[in-house]
Amino acid sequence: MKSPQHIVRHCSRLIPFLLLLWLFQYPADERSDAVIIGAGISGLSTALEAARSGAEVTVIDMSTVGGGHAILSNGAVCIVGTPLQDKNKITDSPDLARQDFLTRGQDANVEWVDRYVTQSRVWLYDWLTEKGIVFDALVRPPGNAVARLHLTRGKGWGLVGPLFREALRCPNIRFIWATQAEEILLQAGVVQGVRTRNLRTGKRADFRARQVIVATGGFQSNLERVQQNWPTDLPKPVRLLAGAAHTATGSGHGLVEKAGGTLTRLDHQWNYVLGLPDPRDPKGGRGLAAFNFNSIWVNTDGKRFTQEFGDPKTGLLELLRQPGGLYWSVFDENGKRGFSVTLAGWENFEEVSKLVYDTEGVAIRANSVDELAARIGLPPENLRATIDRYNQLTTEGVDRDFQAFGPKTSPKPKKIETPPFYAVQFFPITRKSMGGVNVDQQCRVLSRDGKPIPGLYSVGEVTGFAGLNGKAALEGTFLGPAIFMGRIVGKEIARSGKSKSVSLRELPKTSGEKTFDNSQCLRCHPVARDVQLVRPGFWHYEQSHAKVLTRNYTCSSCHSDLYPYRKTSHTMSYLTLTGRCEACHGVQSSSARSVH
Repeated sequence: MKSPQHIVRHCSRLIPFLLLLWLFQYPADERSDAVIIGAGISGLSTALEAARSGAEVTVIDMSTVGGGHAILSNGAVCIVGTPLQDKNKITDSPDLARQDFLTRGQDANVEWVDRYVTQSRVWLYDWLTEKGIVFDALVRPPGNAVARLHLTRGKGWGLVGPLFREALRCPNIRFIWATQAEEILLQAGVVQGVRTRNLRTGKRADFRARQVIVATGGFQSNLERVQQNWPTDLPKPVRLLAGAAHTATGSGHGLVEKAGGTLTRLDHQWNYVLGLPDPRDPKGGRGLAAFNFNSIWVNTDGKRFTQEFGDPKTGLLELLRQPGGLYWSVFDENGKRGFSVTLAGWENFEEVSKLVYDTEGVAIRANSVDELAARIGLPPENLRATIDRYNQLTTEGVDRDFQAFGPKTSPKPKKIETPPFYAVQFFPITRKSMGGVNVDQQCRVLSRDGKPIPGLYSVGEVTGFAGLNGKAALEGTFLGPAIFMGRIVGKEIARSGKSKSVSLRELPKTSGEKTFDNSQCLRCHPVARDVQLVRPGFWHYEQSHAKVLTRNYTCSSCHSDLYPYRKTSHTMSYLTLTGRCEACHGVQSSSARSVH
């Protein structure tokens, strides 16, 4: 038997090896003050607020670009008492906004409502405009006493782009792309970091930090989970389309629960009636939020049943009460151009037309109302009577049946009378989660006993925006609270670290666009083949380059900085590429486009 002294001497020889093993497992460059899981708008806001005081931040995302689903949004933010409202002679106040939040939401979190309505002017309007974001229009959605929905110039990219670009300029913000967080590391109940897996290579790595922020988005693309938590006051849909980000599967909920956190209000969901089955999805599960403002909505009996384009809070209930939970959008040749997809980047009618009118099975066409009714399975006499009644109401100028229009409506509704006639089928579509991770006023994740888990935070839609909206939203109360919560946690990270000045990286210099033949790139990058592979971690590459091929963009339009080819420096610059994102995510021209 070995003596104790021999064992000690033997073990002491292993110490350097064990130390090297530990350092290999957790390299020094994998340590940060904070790790943020998710590079959506809440994650970016958290990172920027923390980094401005010198905190070292690591941002991990399953995609290969920042911004999340917010890039595809209309960039609308609910803000109270702003200079833009003053300019438009709109009198708003925290008290008035508070009343609107609580009345519409029914059970909105009062503390969060109070905080948001009193601070959104400074924390959102001032902060965002300082970063170059421009608000140039106001809208008053249902539930608002005044117009306080601020529309961003440039829609989603106009809001997200400046934040993403500044984050890329911060030398103390590091992005880890195509990587999924698998576990929050804890020791004695205290956060130590995150265990991850690279989606492209399968390689696992640990990122160590004293603070972890879960900003992974909602769960509205997890249709099974949506149905399991469907609001009890609504009939369950027969068919439901997924309209949220493809990564909105509730992955952050699993991470938090495994770490001892809790979830709340999962039945609080904000879903829409504008679900057009996406013809590009072979499985038929995904949808696009779309509509034709020149149409009427009829149920399977061929009759109108609700106010078209009314309050989504009541519209969804009315739709779910209809047989099969579906409706047909019916219009004529004169109303054809009124078709719109609500996502940013779909402003070009030629692309909408290709999707809706040129794709078989989307828009059903007929030369008469009776023929249209027969083709879609509706009673011809009912559909004919419904259209005749609608045309009569448009002549009178007042919709006495469903109040869809009146004397002040602009533009005036069009009669449905010019063949050919069209019908497009719609279903309910998911959009936003208003329940999720249970957090306190500092966005600290709460455990099962109601106490904060040391070092663990959560922001944005993964929390359901902390219950700010209750059961119904005022609109603009998703992007706004996501940024708001991110700044709260970012300030907390900054306070807990060592403050130091940070110099931003310089913006890339524009030295003129270089043009070159596509064959220069296609020798090594067979894009048309690659977009068909559907590989883990390549979602954005596949989506963006499929659009590139459809629009006939040239390689030089986005990658001119990589020409001529140099083996030692042939690496994409994310900062440079942010100057190209508008090609897909900017407001699109209504005319034909090709970038050369």
